[in-house]
Amino acid sequence: MEDKDVLIHITDRDGVSHQVNAPTDMNMNLMEVIRLYELAPEGTLGVCGGMAMCASCQCYIDSDHQLAQISDDESAMLGEAFHVLDSSRLSCQIPIDGSLSGLKLTMAPQE
Repeated sequence: MEDKDVLIHITDRDGVSHQVNAPTDMNMNLMEVIRLYELAPEGTLGVCGGMAMCASCQCYIDSDHQLAQISDDESAMLGEAFHVLDSSRLSCQIPIDGSLSGLKLTMAPQE
């Protein structure tokens, strides 16, 4: 049977590193995986529900993965966010698929 999970390395806001298995067959995004594993306090991540309207799920991509092109909405939101780096993305805008295997990311500080 084919493995439908990808291993993702997530560093939470306290600097603690977690290795999590993210399902590729459930139409989830990175923000939902972070929530699933309770790596951020309730109500501090994905405040807008994953609509690229709040930047509470901002993360830094620490590995060399080629992600989907950043959308205009995501780019505009990051333009207004705090603690933005060149590697910043909104985790709600990154769908979980096989190409994310081994991805490393760090959650951005809370606003």
